[in-house]
Amino acid sequence: MQFLSDNQAAVHPKVWDAMRAADAADTPYDGDAISQSLDDAFGEVFGQECTVLWVATGTAANCLALGTMVPPHGGVICHREAHIEMDEAGAPGFYLHGAKLMLADGDSAKLTPEGIAAVAGPIRDDVHQVQPHAISITQASEYGCAYRPAEIMAIGDLARARGLKLHMDGARFANAAAFLGCSPAEASCAGGVDALSFGCVKNGAMSAEAIVFFDRELAATAFYRRKRAGHLQSKGRFLAAQLLAMLDGDLWLANARHANAAAQEIVASAKDRLMHPVEANEIFLRCTAEEREALRSQGFDFYDWGDDAARFVTAWNSDDAAVAGLGRAIAGL
Repeated sequence: MQFLSDNQAAVHPKVWDAMRAADAADTPYDGDAISQSLDDAFGEVFGQECTVLWVATGTAANCLALGTMVPPHGGVICHREAHIEMDEAGAPGFYLHGAKLMLADGDSAKLTPEGIAAVAGPIRDDVHQVQPHAISITQASEYGCAYRPAEIMAIGDLARARGLKLHMDGARFANAAAFLGCSPAEASCAGGVDALSFGCVKNGAMSAEAIVFFDRELAATAFYRRKRAGHLQSKGRFLAAQLLAMLDGDLWLANARHANAAAQEIVASAKDRLMHPVEANEIFLRCTAEEREALRSQGFDFYDWGDDAARFVTAWNSDDAAVAGLGRAIAGL
């Protein structure tokens, strides 16, 4: 009964069908008809023109997007527990040729204008100090909490006032959008986001993520950076097909709603243990080592989160019986 990560979930049958349908000769790299349709497809979702690149991993999506915004001598303001800081093995520094991550604080791994200003404010505008060029926020955050549209707008206003670009790591963007119940644009670009890493692998895809550039001028550089980074796959139509399958009929939202609902069923039995609000598909609970062992002895798989906590992640295909069983097991601790 897997609750380790939504990365372990199966590939959605509609994604497999789309990949099989794409298995015919077409122009290589991103010149195929499917890849060429991504801009319009994502433009419909977000209600504005955009330029979309496929890549194979979320790390590449984040780093290639930020690479268009930040020079090697610059910096990216992010939360000190952001994925780009904690879980990408220094990839931002590698892709950005040494640019610095500038770490800010905030509850539930979310940034605020005040937290950003606390980092940017003391920096002198001179050659001796790294200057911020971008802000990166995560929707939903590393602790599964969603930025409301007004919060994104406030950060976007700050970014524009300071001449900074705004990137959104949307590895679980679908879960955040499903929770918020607002339009995809309100959960991202309407607040001033310049580029979104639109996650699909955690939500039913196999090997495709999208970089959605709302600032389309940034994309011109990204095409070259993708090739140089080894992410311009020769049969890119198979990645594009996955992305289109996720958008078709709002499958991306349906999958996220199932995962979110499963998380809510589990936390109904564990509210006194919650470390953070559950607004997506991640659950962080206070659990002793003995309690975690008791859960594992019943067949539940999850990650320890330090010495006295655990993380559980639901997925688009979380089994109803397993979800109910985990809720009962937690309640019985």
